[in-house]
Amino acid sequence: MTVPSETLRLAADFPAAPHEQWQRLTLGVLRKAGLAGEDTPPEAVEELLARRGYDDLALAPLYTADDPTPFPGPPGLFPYTRGGRATGAVVAGWDVRQRHADPDPKATGEAVRADLENGATSLWLVLGEGGVPVAGLPAALEGVYLDLAGVVLDAGAATVEAVPEWFALLAELGVPAAEVRGNLGVDPLGWRARTGQRWDGPAGEWARRCATGFPGLRAMTVDATGYHDAGGSDAQELGCGLATGVAYLRELTDAGLAVPAALGQLEFRYAATADQFATIAKLRAARRLWARVAQVCGAPEAGAQRQHAVTSTAMMTARDPWVNMLRTTLACFAAGVGGADAVTVQPFDACLGLPDGFARRIARNTQSLLLEEANVGRVVDPAGGSWYVERYTEELARAAWAWFTEIERAGGMGAALDNGLVADRLAATWQRRTENLAHRRDPLTGVSEFPNLEERLPVRPPAPTGPGGGLPRHRYAEAYETLRDRADAQAAATGGRPTVFLATLGPPAVHNARAGFAANLFAAGGIATVRPPAGDDDPARLAAEFAASGATVACLCSSDRSYAESAEPVARALAEAGAVRVWLAGRPGGHPGVDDYLHAGCDAVAVLETTLRDLGVA
Repeated sequence: MTVPSETLRLAADFPAAPHEQWQRLTLGVLRKAGLAGEDTPPEAVEELLARRGYDDLALAPLYTADDPTPFPGPPGLFPYTRGGRATGAVVAGWDVRQRHADPDPKATGEAVRADLENGATSLWLVLGEGGVPVAGLPAALEGVYLDLAGVVLDAGAATVEAVPEWFALLAELGVPAAEVRGNLGVDPLGWRARTGQRWDGPAGEWARRCATGFPGLRAMTVDATGYHDAGGSDAQELGCGLATGVAYLRELTDAGLAVPAALGQLEFRYAATADQFATIAKLRAARRLWARVAQVCGAPEAGAQRQHAVTSTAMMTARDPWVNMLRTTLACFAAGVGGADAVTVQPFDACLGLPDGFARRIARNTQSLLLEEANVGRVVDPAGGSWYVERYTEELARAAWAWFTEIERAGGMGAALDNGLVADRLAATWQRRTENLAHRRDPLTGVSEFPNLEERLPVRPPAPTGPGGGLPRHRYAEAYETLRDRADAQAAATGGRPTVFLATLGPPAVHNARAGFAANLFAAGGIATVRPPAGDDDPARLAAEFAASGATVACLCSSDRSYAESAEPVARALAEAGAVRVWLAGRPGGHPGVDDYLHAGCDAVAVLETTLRDLGVA
């Protein structure tokens, strides 16, 4: 039966709900939850529910058409917020780019061929210290059709040797210049940021050679991931990348390139994280920012930024590494939706050493699934028009521009690296981030939340490490993983894992929730827990169970009502039985005999450090 279209009214039959009504209803819920007072006005709801990230941008609970944002322009046109190409990734998908850093050229060659035969479309080769020897470049690329697969070099200080070797290899193999694609990877400021070292090379000469003879080859990479890995925020990563790009633009135009040609020689590399909306907004904002630079330089038509998104190293974990597959899938999805031209998914075991074939296969197939099965590339800028995403993009772009202009006032990116401006600002953000990680406001699945003490980590050959000496390289899980390493070392040396006794009071229905909370928290530091056979409020029996467990630290677990009656006598009995510290799982309440408290929002890292020290773990 066909239903007349005039009868399909759907929402039209419902009265419109004004914003003020939403505010009043939401305020009622907040009052019941104790998050708002009786005198709190309805218009305060947005501020009460807003959360702020590391750029101090207020993320509102609700966005509407009334949120002012500039018109982002159509895809493929200035200001390129919606993408540098009108067709986006619809025609051929994005460039699936895999990274290789095995110092054995033969092993790298085998991995390279496997990647290209199974979904990868370009290569990212780390050369020199921390990667393939420059002399091993021909062996690493043996059998690769360089007129089909793009190659991006990443040679650091060895770029001076790598670039001539690369051009010589192309000439030796007779690759047509018009078919060569990729990037020479010239990035002296990025190298200085990562290592504190300087190197000089004829960047302008190489760029002119690319611009005049190799139309598909770019000379310079602006790698902003180092600022992300140092703990920086999204706006700080964007601002540092923008300042670096402007410095390179000056260098290339001083070398004789016209502004449009110089703009065409740069590719930008950003970190993609599991925070999908932040990544989408970051890539969109980056294009808008670079378009503004091109506009100021008089070449807005050449301002479409070429972007390479890499799944974040900082978010990866060595513990429960299989969860990294989920993190990188979210990050890859966000990079594709955000309009990245090329995407690299790091293998899930990247923190453990050189990835094996299975890990590289999963990384490749993550992109293949999103492109071929989920059809993520079939829509140009699918987030475009979202009030939330458009507002977030605009505010992030403004914050990044403010940081960029501060760097420029300080003398540019080189000066800002030398005088400590960049390092100090990133360190301050990392300090805020470590506080949130320690208090588990930024949870890490499998590490700070739901850790698995019985996991058996895969063993990988150690990965080469490049020189340090510049900005620090952080991972969000590092504090917890250091504690886990200490506990595991103790377990390996003694045959027994550090253990805390959970003194569960009352029946399971009363103590299970807090006992589970405490066990989860202690496990994040590699500490096991034991419980008495059944919940019991008798201090003498619990003290006996504690003594028999061999533990020296105890934690009371029960309800607030049970604590009021039993916490003090049980805590004192446990202390008399040898407990060097008695914790209580719950809000601080001044219970005599209790030394400290575990609760949602407590400093979990401090709790774990204290507990390991009390247990005698070095």
